[in-house]
Amino acid sequence: MLVVRPAGPSDLDHLLELAILSGPGFTSLPEDPDQLSERLEVGRDSFSGKLKPEECWYTLMLEESDTGDVDGVGSVKAAVGLDRPFFSFRLVNNTQSSPSLGVKLDHQTLVLVNECTGWTEVGSLFLKADRRKGGAGRLLSQSRYMLIGAQPELFAERVLAELRGVFTPDGACPFWDHVAHKFFPMEFDDADRMTGSTDKQFILDLSPRHPIYVELLPEAARAVIGKVHPQGVPAMALLESEGFRPNGLVDIFDAGPTVCCDRDHIRTVRDARRLTARIADEVEAELPALISTDSVSAFRAVRQRAAVEGDAVTLNRETADALKVRAGDTVRVKS
Repeated sequence: MLVVRPAGPSDLDHLLELAILSGPGFTSLPEDPDQLSERLEVGRDSFSGKLKPEECWYTLMLEESDTGDVDGVGSVKAAVGLDRPFFSFRLVNNTQSSPSLGVKLDHQTLVLVNECTGWTEVGSLFLKADRRKGGAGRLLSQSRYMLIGAQPELFAERVLAELRGVFTPDGACPFWDHVAHKFFPMEFDDADRMTGSTDKQFILDLSPRHPIYVELLPEAARAVIGKVHPQGVPAMALLESEGFRPNGLVDIFDAGPTVCCDRDHIRTVRDARRLTARIADEVEAELPALISTDSVSAFRAVRQRAAVEGDAVTLNRETADALKVRAGDTVRVKS
């Protein structure tokens, strides 16, 4: 059975493997054991309640309970931009006109902004290639919203997600090569690493001080602004199904889009119900449901058959064991 569970320091080898598989541009999964180890320690302290709510970064693992194989990762960062700026480019539409010539022109510019301070971020969604079918990605993605819905007061009213921008098959990034690299004279991987490991002062020091006119950029760069990496298309579809929409912000290095949604309007947060668990040897239900525990500290989630009757839900014993719940416990269920 596939189970989504909290990650901890013992998952370092699993997380490093996933980071290596994720490839270039996946800023939240650097191929750096020290950074990943620190992140897992933060995750452990987040789930145990040792950190202030706004300091928490919850990392989740997708595990096959029968084998112990870890096949995916996802995360929820309670608040971004508080200790380090959260920089983006905003696409701004500008209109210029000359009445004497009868000319009206629309221009788009890229402007450096720091607009999302304090927002919650869902991210780091990555699965091994052989797990990208059969609903595993949807389970892992939705589990993040079940986590938020379990204790929404721990998270911000606005939730965002950044998606990786376009890279060519040989690993080149058109936007970086034609635009960002002009301001950051280093390799993409070095800039990516510094984004996650420093206070980002280098971005403030080196980033363009004036708007960048999109029309003046090479076509290769213009074509990828706000576009998603091919591997990120399924993730974008999952976000859109939950109510996320682009908000006009793009990443300053690869120009991947940012999407956002009000916390309480996220479909899974809104529609999941709190029900009392019953346990039986067998459960009659036509379709599986998304089921999670009702607290952050003991969070676990599965997609299994469950029979809902009124304010109660009947689970089979295997499902109850996977969630580590007993009869009478409260669980959250989304059909």
